[in-house]
This record gives sequence, structure tokens and C-alpha cells, in this order.
Amino acid sequence: MKNSAGLTKGRKSGRAKKAGLSPGTPVFVGERKQEKVKIEILSYSPDRVEENRDASLKDCLRNREGGGVTWINVYGIHDVELIDSLARHFRLHPLTTEDIVNANQRPKAEDFDGYLFAALRMLTYDSARHSVESENVSLVIGEDYLISFQEREGDVLDPLRERIRAGKGMVRSAKSAYLAYRIMDSVVDEYFVVIEKLGDHIEELDDLILADPDADQMRELHRLKREILFLRKAVWPLREEIAAIEKSESKLIGSQARLYLRDLYDHTIQIIDMIETYRDIIGGMHDTFLSSLSNRMNEVMKVLTIIATIFIPLTFIAGIYGMNFEFMPELKWPAGYFLVLGVMVVIAGGMLAFFRKKRWL
Repeated sequence: MKNSAGLTKGRKSGRAKKAGLSPGTPVFVGERKQEKVKIEILSYSPDRVEENRDASLKDCLRNREGGGVTWINVYGIHDVELIDSLARHFRLHPLTTEDIVNANQRPKAEDFDGYLFAALRMLTYDSARHSVESENVSLVIGEDYLISFQEREGDVLDPLRERIRAGKGMVRSAKSAYLAYRIMDSVVDEYFVVIEKLGDHIEELDDLILADPDADQMRELHRLKREILFLRKAVWPLREEIAAIEKSESKLIGSQARLYLRDLYDHTIQIIDMIETYRDIIGGMHDTFLSSLSNRMNEVMKVLTIIATIFIPLTFIAGIYGMNFEFMPELKWPAGYFLVLGVMVVIAGGMLAFFRKKRWL
């Protein structure tokens, strides 16, 4: 099983980098996950789709002039200068820029003049290591555009991109707020996949603990506790975030988007219930592990106690005939030695029969 030492690598806050700086100063906080920042642009309307998978900052500005909705996806947030330039072009508040380059940003939603900002955690499951991988996703929702910022290339949004390219569903005819909902919905749907796979691993570990508990399983239990705690910290604020967006008075969120956001809110409640259930299960598994070890120790002690009990009368007999008295009649008997051995065998056999009758063996 995987050692728990490296599980939380990259999850530390790193807030010390910002100590002493003024509010709104963009400083990258987190683990650098790819070398070069990559920008992709997907512009669409009911009758057209344009895509640029290797775009520049100038391309981002030029694509906004075509009408419809422009989805700008930025992979890599460590290039603070590029992110700051993009933020200035779209007139983002400095506090928004500061949150974008913080890879450990807590999920939240804020309503600014002319746009909405949302941050959430994108989770994936590493089946080989039985661990949850996480990255921060920031969304800037404008009237006719949406900018998403991710830590690395690769995400759970490819099905959404394919629907946009194929013109399936209503996303091509809807505004940017609906696109934001679809992105958040894709991320939340992946939460179900992550939790289900984590649940399968928990069930396998539970069977192993019942069969043959060992120290590695205890370490794995502690690791899973941290994983569940991390999931809880990612989902609980997300529930508040979705509720805040749905109740926002921003004109960017129409009645149609609010209806879908309410459904998304229900999904987060279901995820929270699943997380709390597995949290209780892991707590019970810890107790089961200790009980299994205690039962194993009790079995060992029972066997040792029975052996010691059998040898107590035998030791007593041997002790008597080990005394150095001159006048002991049995010492002169020709069959005395074999007679004493026979008595010892009878006593030991009788005790074993008694223990079996009492079901102590």
C-alpha cells in the first residue's frame, strides 16, 4: 500500500509567500504543474463554432468581436505576468487576479461589476495509487465570454467541448452563464465518480481488515481519513458557492440558469451525504481494526493460558518427585517412573477433554 507521507504534497497553503504584500497583489501560490501556459479558445453561436487550441493574448481579444459566446481556457496559472495582462484586458479586479493565481484557493463565488468570479476544485481519481488528485479551477463569467483557469492541461470537460462542437443540447444557443453551469456540473459529476471509486477501495480494505489486519492497513486507514477530509473541505464550500450564484442579483444569471443551478445544488447535497457516510464507515473500520487485533491477541492468550493450565498439575507432580527425601516409597517401585508419566498423560488428556467440552478449544 502507498505510504501516506506524500499524500498531502501540493496541498499546503503556501500563504507565507504573500506575507507583507498589499491586497490584490498577484503571487502564484501552489505547486507548478506544467512548464508552459497554454490558451485555448472556443467561440460559438447557434450557427457557428470556431476553435483555436494554441491561442495568444491577442487572439483572446480578437475572438470577442465575433458575437456569440467565447470560452477562453487557460492551462497553467504560474505565469503571473500573463495572467495579470489577461486580467487587465478584461478589466478584472486585482482581488480576482490574486485568487486566480492561488492554486489553493477555497471554493467561493463573488459578484463584481460586469462579471462573476467562481473558484472550485476539480477532482480526479488515481486508480493506481487509490488517491484523489485535485486542482483549482477559476471561472470568470462575463456577458458574452467565460474565462476558465486551470493548473494543468487535461480535465473532465472534453464531453462538454464535444457537445459544443456537435451542436448538441442547448449550450450553443444559451449565454455564458449556462456554459458556467455546464462546467460546474461536469466537475460535480466527476465527484460522484471519485467518491464511488474511493468507496470501492474502502470496501476492499474493510474485507482485508476482517480477514487479516496488519499495520499497513492501519496506515491506509489514516490516509483515507485525510482523503475524505480533503473531499469534505472541497465540497462543503462548493455548496455555499452554488447557492450564492443562484441567489445572486447579477443580470448575468438568468432564470433558466438559476433553475439548473438549483439542481446542481441538490447534487452537492448528495455528494456531502456520501462523504459523511464514508467518513462514518472509515471511523467504524478503525474500531473494527482494533477489535480484530484484540480478538487475535485474545486467541493467542487463550492458547497460551490453556497450555500453562495443563502444565500446572504436571509441574506439581514433577516438583514433588524432585524433592531430595530419602524415604519416598515410590522411588523404589520398578514401574514408578512409567506410572507417574501415565498419570501425567491422563491428567493432561482429561483437561483437554474438559476444555473441549466447555468449547474453550
